[in-house]
Amino acid sequence: MNSAPWYVLHVTSHHEKRVAQHLTARAVEHYLPFYKERVKWTDRTVITERPLFPCYVFTRFALQARRAVISIPGVLRLLGDAERDMVSCAELDKIRTGLASGLCLRPHPMVTAGTQVRVRRGIFAGVEGMVTELRHSSRVVITLEAVRQCYSVEVEAGEFDVLNKPIVMERKDHSSYFSNI
Repeated sequence: MNSAPWYVLHVTSHHEKRVAQHLTARAVEHYLPFYKERVKWTDRTVITERPLFPCYVFTRFALQARRAVISIPGVLRLLGDAERDMVSCAELDKIRTGLASGLCLRPHPMVTAGTQVRVRRGIFAGVEGMVTELRHSSRVVITLEAVRQCYSVEVEAGEFDVLNKPIVMERKDHSSYFSNI
């Protein structure tokens, strides 16, 4: 398997599958992770596949193919060439394995408050994220920096190490907010 990092295509909303079809037709390696969601319509309930990272498709290609890739209908832009704008094979392999093994990965809005943790065991061992819910199992939000989006995964209580704790600060209007100082 090629270990080159993956580029990120920013695509028009709800056109991820169409862009992936064009990439397939042009024999360009790509990955579009999906999760399944139960949706209730007025007359029935259906299970639908939705992109884990809406508006983004991951791809690897030779530099000669750059123009052919960015000219695909629905592609808005290729994220910059800086390393922070690319996704490593290891990151995508963890997402692939997690989805294949039935883990409940879901898109999650960017979080600015909470406890930062590092997962100890399992497929996501070593991955850092932020806890948003504490129950029998905890929901940890993991950021994929290249697309500045997050996804969440449920981790058993006790299977992560706390990296830092949020500080609750009192504002002048007596409401509190979180700060990671």
